Amino acid sequence: MSVSNPVPQRFSVRAAELDDADPLSSYRDLFVDAPSVVSYLDGNSLGRPTKAGAERVARFVAESWGGRLIRGWDEEWFDLPLTVGDDLGRVVLGAAAGQTAVGDSTSVLLYKLARGAVALRQGRDEIVLDTDNFPTDRYVLEAVASELGMTLRWIESDPRSGVHADEVAAVVGDRTALVVLSHVAYRSGYLADAASITRIAHGAGALMLWDLCHSAGSVPIELDEWGVDLAVGCTYKYLNGGPGSPAFAYVRAGLLEEFVQPIWGWMGREDCFEMAPGYRPAKGIRRILSGTPAVLGMIAMRDTVELIDRAGIRAIRAKSVLLTEFALELVAESLVPLGVTVASPVDPSLRGGHVTIDHPHFRAVTPALWERGVIPDFRAPEGLRLGLSPLSTSFAEVVVGVEAIRAELAAGS
Repeated sequence: MSVSNPVPQRFSVRAAELDDADPLSSYRDLFVDAPSVVSYLDGNSLGRPTKAGAERVARFVAESWGGRLIRGWDEEWFDLPLTVGDDLGRVVLGAAAGQTAVGDSTSVLLYKLARGAVALRQGRDEIVLDTDNFPTDRYVLEAVASELGMTLRWIESDPRSGVHADEVAAVVGDRTALVVLSHVAYRSGYLADAASITRIAHGAGALMLWDLCHSAGSVPIELDEWGVDLAVGCTYKYLNGGPGSPAFAYVRAGLLEEFVQPIWGWMGREDCFEMAPGYRPAKGIRRILSGTPAVLGMIAMRDTVELIDRAGIRAIRAKSVLLTEFALELVAESLVPLGVTVASPVDPSLRGGHVTIDHPHFRAVTPALWERGVIPDFRAPEGLRLGLSPLSTSFAEVVVGVEAIRAELAAGS
C-alpha cells in the first residue's frame, strides 16, 4: 500500500473561500458546539443540537411541564403530534396539512403503515423491498409477511448504489400489495427516483411506502406531488431532534378514511378522553397514534424545522451537493492512494447528503478518529460514512476530517 502525503494546502485555502461564500454559513453559529470535536461527520446519524432547541427544552421543563403540569395536555400537548406534523409536512415533506403525525419510533410507525397498507390491498400477497434496505425495514417487513402469510419479493440492490426504477418495474405485478424502499440509501447515499418508482408501483395497483430517514431535511421532498401513499422517517438526523426523538408518519389524504393501523391505543381513538369501551379510530391522521406521545422529544426539532423554513430546502440541498463534491475531491487526492474506494454515486443528482468510502482498516481506525475529535461512523463490512449536515457543517471541517482519516490509515500502513 502506498502512503499519501498530507492534504494539500490548496484544499484548506479553497475550503476557507467556500466557507466565506457560503450563504448558509451563519447558521453554524446556531448549533451547540463541542470543543472536543474538531470535525463532525455524522450528521446523517445524529444531528447537532440547536442552541435554541436546548433553550426551548430547558424552558419547557421549567415553565410548561413544571409550571402547567397536567394542565399542559389541555392547553397544548394533546395536539402537538399533529401541529408539529403539519409543520414538518409543509416545510420538509411537501405535504399538505392533516397528513403527517409525529410519534413512536421509525420501527413502530413502519410496522403500523405496512400493516395498514396491505390491509387495503386484499387479495394481494406480496411485498417488494430490497436486500440492502436499512435492517429495521427488512426485519419489520419480514415480521409482517410472517404474520400474514405474505411473500417478500426481494430486489437484489447494489450496496454501492441503490434501487432503480427498472428494477422495481421488473418485480411488481398483480400480486404486489406494497412497495417499501428508502429514498436515500443508508449505506451508499443513493438518491432514488421517488416520483418514477411511485408511478410504477401505482401502475401495478400497489401502494408505495417511502422511508425518508436519510432524506428528510437534506434533500427536497414532494410527497403530495409525487403521489406517495405512505412515508415514515426519523427526526434525529437532519432534523436535530436529539437521540430517540420521535419519528413521523405520512398517510395520503385519500387513504385516511379507510386506513386502519394495527396498534390500537387510547390516543388514536375518537374522543379518547371519554375512556369508553370499544375502539373507534379517530378521524384523519390522528388515527395513526397509539399511546401517549413523547412530548419532550418533539420540542427540540421544532427549531430546526424553523431553520429549514428560513434557509429554504433548495439552498440546503445546494450546499449539500457542494459539501459532498468537495469531500469526494479530497478523498480522491488523499485517500484513494491509500486503497480507499468510493462506495457512493459520483453523480450528485443520484446522491443524498452523505458519502460512503470503503477500506479494510476502517473498523480499526474509527476509535482513533473519535479520539482525535473526528466523528464519522463505521458501517460494516468496511464502510466509513461522511454525513455532512449542510446547516451545521463547514468546508473546513471536511478538510480536517479527511486529513485525520488519511493520517490514521497512513500510520497503520
